Amino acid sequence: MIGTVEKQLSNLIKKNGTICFALIDSEGVSTKQTTDTIKKAEKAGIHGILIGGSTATDQKELNLITKTIKKITTLPLILFPGNITGISHNADAIFFSSLLNSNNPYFIIQAQMLSAPIIKKYNLEAIPMGYIAIGDAGTVGYIGNARGIPLEKGNIAAMYALAAQYMGMRVIYLEAGSGVNKSVPSVLVKKVRKLFNGILIVGGGIKSPKIAKEIASAGADIIVIGTLLEEKYFEHNLKEIIKVI
Repeated sequence: MIGTVEKQLSNLIKKNGTICFALIDSEGVSTKQTTDTIKKAEKAGIHGILIGGSTATDQKELNLITKTIKKITTLPLILFPGNITGISHNADAIFFSSLLNSNNPYFIIQAQMLSAPIIKKYNLEAIPMGYIAIGDAGTVGYIGNARGIPLEKGNIAAMYALAAQYMGMRVIYLEAGSGVNKSVPSVLVKKVRKLFNGILIVGGGIKSPKIAKEIASAGADIIVIGTLLEEKYFEHNLKEIIKVI
């Protein structure tokens, strides 16, 4: 069953074309830093907020950050957990994701099995998502034991995405990883878009308007900006990214 937040995302995409989400890592960030970043990002024109982190384990810290975000914005706040510790009752929804190309069954189904009762207890809207690591995928590739799909093998990513669709996943996230030098290639995005009928998200290494425009033109519905937000004066660059997509 499609919930309120997922419908909201679909409507935003229909209205705006490609939209932009800010990714906040809950680990080691202060409430003041979070407040400043969200206010600047919202002013630049973002459409939603993801909160997560591949190595985030402090749930008290996560709850504090999500609570802070909900106080200062009405934008949809979606959990993007790397593990069962990444769940908070303060969010609007959660990307209930499976790291499809992991070599470890824990990240494919076991973590999901363990977290499902918590998500139900918190009455969080669960959005089924296939998560695909591209290239070395940075931290998530290492932590998630992912056999990253080579950048030039877009047909493999597309087959994963189509399989996920047939299993009922309505969202695909192509992840190059945080802090990486190379983003997901636009030609790979295009191949996934050709086969996958759902919301297509691309993140990792997107730091310039040029790259963002290429990925948007290739068929991405949502572009996720994370590492860029850690730069001191990110607002202008973020505004330009949102403008070109």
